[in-house]
Amino acid sequence: MAKPTVLVTRPLPEPVTRLLRQHASLTVHRRDAPIPRRRVLEGIREATGLVCMGTDRIDAELLQAGPRLRVVANVAVGYNTVDVAAATSLGIWVTNTPGVLTETTADLAWALLLAVARRIIEGDAFVRSGRWKMWQFQHLLGTDVWGKTLGICGPGRIGQAVARRGRGHGMRILYTGRRRLPGPDEADLGAYFVEKSTLLKEADFVSLHLPLTPETTHYIGARELHRMKPTAFLINTTRGPVVDEKALVKALRGGWIAGAGLDVFEREPAVEPGLLRLRNVVLTPHVGSATAETRTRMALLAAENCVAVLRGERPQTPVNPEITPRPRPPR
Repeated sequence: MAKPTVLVTRPLPEPVTRLLRQHASLTVHRRDAPIPRRRVLEGIREATGLVCMGTDRIDAELLQAGPRLRVVANVAVGYNTVDVAAATSLGIWVTNTPGVLTETTADLAWALLLAVARRIIEGDAFVRSGRWKMWQFQHLLGTDVWGKTLGICGPGRIGQAVARRGRGHGMRILYTGRRRLPGPDEADLGAYFVEKSTLLKEADFVSLHLPLTPETTHYIGARELHRMKPTAFLINTTRGPVVDEKALVKALRGGWIAGAGLDVFEREPAVEPGLLRLRNVVLTPHVGSATAETRTRMALLAAENCVAVLRGERPQTPVNPEITPRPRPPR
């Protein structure tokens, strides 16, 4: 019996492709760049599985173009680029990769927090430019992190991991979200549940860890930025549209807040031009999970999800567990 076909939208580490090849014939986009839509439409016609990136837009038209398609295995935690409702109606599993990138993304959030608070990027540029001629008492003064108040918006896996790092820095931890954490988890983190308005008013560092939904789009806008301290910093490692970038530029220029660290943007890879001209913001190109170890773990989990469905099994991390799966196509 012929193997099923799996379409892979980016080159993946060898252990991942080896696993997939044991169970399927692969069609792989060889460039580490977005796959052209026509290539997806062509490849999905015969595909039983699709392994895609969190930046690939998998809409209803693409899903309907694959009559054999049974699984969309997303190499990301977020799945806002996949039309999950359309997939569910067609009996197609959608999976993601939670858990395996938690600590790595939390590390990046902390790297941004420390970099903007201590003006690391400015200092690096100053040394490289040859302008450093003497030590000065008032030069490149930053902000203490130790002992300050950290506000976590969205206390999921990554939000909690960031909070644990804050506890290691002797910080007071506040958090807000749709629901309160169980008592033992709160006690373990040393965290206090507060309303969003209170968190924005009291936190010295506000770190965002919310999924992108219609409700969280522009979760931070002009009104919220005005509520923050003029000495506070905003950190975003979740999804770009959670922050209104135009309002953020006004806030950073106008001194509503002290600075920001951003790994994600509203219209990636485009960045609001005003952000590029500001010194009090640190920008990175969506690299929250970008370590060799973590990206391999993510891709392996996506491949394992895909293989499970090909074998007629339930995937490990389904986004739409309520579906009635498509039957395996005849060969």
